[in-house]
Amino acid sequence: MIRYLSRRLVYYVILAFIATSLTYFLASATFDPRAQYSQRNPAPPVSVVDAKLDHIGVNDKTPILVRYGHWVGDLAHGDLGQTIRDTSVNQEFWPRLGVSLRLLLAGSIVGILLGVLVGVWNAVRQYKLSDRVTAVLSFILISTPVFLTAVFLKIGATQLNSTLGFQLISFTGEATPNLQGGLAAIAGDRFVHLLLPTISIALGSIAIYSRYQRATMLDVLQADYIRTARAKGLRQRPAILKHGLRTALIPMTTLFAYGFLGVLTGATFTEKIFGWNGLGAWFIDSVNANDVNSVVAYTLFSAFVVLFAGFLSDVLNAILDPRVRTQS
Repeated sequence: MIRYLSRRLVYYVILAFIATSLTYFLASATFDPRAQYSQRNPAPPVSVVDAKLDHIGVNDKTPILVRYGHWVGDLAHGDLGQTIRDTSVNQEFWPRLGVSLRLLLAGSIVGILLGVLVGVWNAVRQYKLSDRVTAVLSFILISTPVFLTAVFLKIGATQLNSTLGFQLISFTGEATPNLQGGLAAIAGDRFVHLLLPTISIALGSIAIYSRYQRATMLDVLQADYIRTARAKGLRQRPAILKHGLRTALIPMTTLFAYGFLGVLTGATFTEKIFGWNGLGAWFIDSVNANDVNSVVAYTLFSAFVVLFAGFLSDVLNAILDPRVRTQS
């Protein structure tokens, strides 16, 4: 198993580097950082602009391979470069990382847990009213973009607060500015601000995972070993949880890992809509500003997160499926 996971980890590291490098070439070839200076009034001298772009490392007059070599050299020392505003990308990146991870982890965990539970419940109650209602709601949520779900939640919270006459649900920003109080007050405030963004991300994941989990669970429920366990007197719930669910989760582990890319994309729009100063909102602003190094830094984070999720999927797959452990 260790050899199997080691091979997969090396494979993922190589993929992350390739994905980030391709993004660097694409961003360098399509972005126009020079426009940030040429549009000023009065326009600065060309020599001044060239010097500034050279310092940042995004001068289009320098061959792209030379720029890429400098970027890789800086990356090897943990330096992500300079932003288009000549500030450190590292100083922008790390404070926002915690904000984004809080939202991503909360949305992913809620989406996976509830998605599995709903899927198993619907499989056990196949074609009953709850199964049919859940199917309709799932298809509606799957066809609704994350940003639209976030907007609907925001409108609903506004109407609720207006009806109640006080601010029950806060949804702008990750925390209330200048909040006074102890640890409990701060934690409660963070939870309230996290509520709607987490729901907006988790709803789509719950809908997708529940449909797949239902399908895999139905296949397992028809398996011979489940019928044998029931014939030997094992009750339905232990048979499903002890024998069926573990097998039904094996194909789901890969979906959990690579479904994280959709969660990451949804978090990007959710951060912007709810006013979170995370990496997603920073990425959108960086694209608009033709900021090559910031966009590449976000891509590096995205590739690492998605491929790390893939590695965790391999770990779970090896734990759940003995065949993987024996073949590795």
